[in-house]
Amino acid sequence: MATTVAGTSVLERVRAIAPIIQANAANAERGRQLSKPAVQAMIDAGLYRMCVPQVLGGLEMDAVGAIRVLEEVSRLDSAAGWNLMISQGGVSLCTWFPDETGREIFAGHPDAIVAGALTPPGRAVPVEGGYRVTGRWPFASGCNHASWLVGSAMIFDGEEPRREENGNPIQLMVAFPKDEVTILDTWHTVGMRGTGSHDITIQDAFVAHSRAVQLAPLTELPKAFDRPLFRMTIWFIVGALAAPSLGTARAAIDALLELGTKKTPNYTRSPLAERPVAQMQAARAEALLGAARAYLYETVSDGWDTVSQGRFLTEKQKIAIQLAVSHATSSAADVVDLVHQAAGTSAIREEQPFERYFRDAHTMTQHAFGSASRFESVGKLMFGLETDWPFFAM
Repeated sequence: MATTVAGTSVLERVRAIAPIIQANAANAERGRQLSKPAVQAMIDAGLYRMCVPQVLGGLEMDAVGAIRVLEEVSRLDSAAGWNLMISQGGVSLCTWFPDETGREIFAGHPDAIVAGALTPPGRAVPVEGGYRVTGRWPFASGCNHASWLVGSAMIFDGEEPRREENGNPIQLMVAFPKDEVTILDTWHTVGMRGTGSHDITIQDAFVAHSRAVQLAPLTELPKAFDRPLFRMTIWFIVGALAAPSLGTARAAIDALLELGTKKTPNYTRSPLAERPVAQMQAARAEALLGAARAYLYETVSDGWDTVSQGRFLTEKQKIAIQLAVSHATSSAADVVDLVHQAAGTSAIREEQPFERYFRDAHTMTQHAFGSASRFESVGKLMFGLETDWPFFAM
């Protein structure tokens, strides 16, 4: 998949820092957060500003090029790719805030790292100039290295949530600087350990109106974010979610091909690469990965054509991106399963990379935006039924 000139340039930067990312992957796994050298290398390479608007000092890459970069970082280290993906998704979330908030976060600080989570909603009590917000949000990937964090909260008038005309509670998205947040050490998992996706919490913190906006479909964009990438709204974030899975699957296949030239399975005389079953599994894995990538980039490219013409995505395009992401995530897990089978006992040894690819790929299948449940959400729409997934309206 060809990228823009800017995208190609950023990919070259990724390759330049690849040794640092790879050398620190094990430290991230043990420490349950990215290592500082890896984060700093990505900052120095400008990766955290690749989706920031140019007027705020960013690179403002196109969606296809940005996802390609995320995929390549994930090939080096799934946790690094995931956290970078979350941060660039966080840039897109700033589209909901007033122009002054985006400038507060990024102007003069284009390498600002945004992290957070939007469920479950906290509690926002109206006060003069804003709200007093209390909340706790799990799965805040990259929170240890973030500059700003976002969460969500429902407005409460007394003990009752404030409601829209349709009766639904009004939900806000809130942003707050890192120093106002307490990080709770909760990230103990099977896979993706290096992402540091701990719980974050704030208690009765003041959040100004400019940092608290209703989480509702966008009809117009703030001046600095009135650009094609941000007309994709959350659907750039959703599309990018597949990149770490695809990068991990690529790394798994590459590791298997390398192993095939070195390993002769026990009780046999021929190298792994000469065994028909391993050849078949490697080829099936390559086909699975290629098909998943093609579908993802096709749907994102189609969406990019639309937003480049000044329009928002249609529901049909959102459905296509969602299907491509869920398909890519599940296909990547299938790829590492095939690699796991072909690698034999090498796949269960901690000194080999295969066991981590296995754990990480399957852990990523549990994320709400890429899980198998989203096939059901789309299937309902295909049959003309009301979907359970509200983000298609965003």
